[in-house]
Amino acid sequence: MLNLNVTFTSHNIDDTFALHYYFLGGFMDGLIGLVAVGTGYIAILMPVLLIWVIFSYSRKTDKDKYDAMVDISKNLENEADIKDLLESFKVEKKPIDYKRNGVIVMFIGLGLFLFGTVSDIDILEGVGLLVGTIGIGTLIAGYLYPNDGAGLTNAVEKFEE
Repeated sequence: MLNLNVTFTSHNIDDTFALHYYFLGGFMDGLIGLVAVGTGYIAILMPVLLIWVIFSYSRKTDKDKYDAMVDISKNLENEADIKDLLESFKVEKKPIDYKRNGVIVMFIGLGLFLFGTVSDIDILEGVGLLVGTIGIGTLIAGYLYPNDGAGLTNAVEKFEE
C-alpha cells in the first residue's frame, strides 16, 4: 500500500491552493533538482559540444581530402601532373563583400525589430535596432573600403582629386 503525505496551503479563502506531496521519501524533489541542475549544465556545455562537432567534422573532411590526394599522387609519375593536382586543391579566398553582408544584417535587424513590435517583446526591438545599426555600419564600410580592383582604383582617383 502506498502512503502519501499530503499538505494543502492557502493564504486566502478564495485563493487557489498548492499541493505539496512527498513520494518515496522526497524522490520527486530530488528529480526536480536534478532536472534543474542538468538543464543548466546542458545550457552551458551546448556551445562547447557544438564547436567540438564543427571542428571534428572539419578535421575529418580535411583528412579525407589529403588521403585522396596522396592516393592519387602515388599513381602519377609526371611532376607537372602532381603540381597541377596540388594547385587544384588550393582554395581561393574571395574578398568579403561588405555591401552584401551589410544589407543582409540590416534586414535581419529590421525583422527582429518588427517582430518585437508586433509580439510586444520589448527586448527584441532593442536587439533589432542594434543589429540593424551594425548592418548599416557594415554597408557604409563596404562603400568606404572597396575590395575589388575597380572600386579601389576609383577610390584612389577620387582621393587624389
